[in-house]
Amino acid sequence: MSMGWSSARKLRRSVDGLTRVLAVELMTAARALNLRSPLVPSPATGAVVALLRDAGVGGPGTDRFLAPEIESAYQLVLSRAVTAAVVDTIGELA
Repeated sequence: MSMGWSSARKLRRSVDGLTRVLAVELMTAARALNLRSPLVPSPATGAVVALLRDAGVGGPGTDRFLAPEIESAYQLVLSRAVTAAVVDTIGELA
């Protein structure tokens, strides 16, 4: 029996996990940028932060249930909206 099917399923789970990790990293980086105020990020980074905020992913604040914000960030990464925001700001990536 081929192990290709099993390997493909494991790869799919790995990619999904990586997408979730990237979403959490984006949220964390965006919050860190808020804490560095009045310093401003580069235009591309600012576009990604604005995208997150427009999607309901809040900045630092009171304790709250983060699962909905993580899901919003996950969907932005999954749909490649984050990459599109960067490309729209600075042009094609190498």
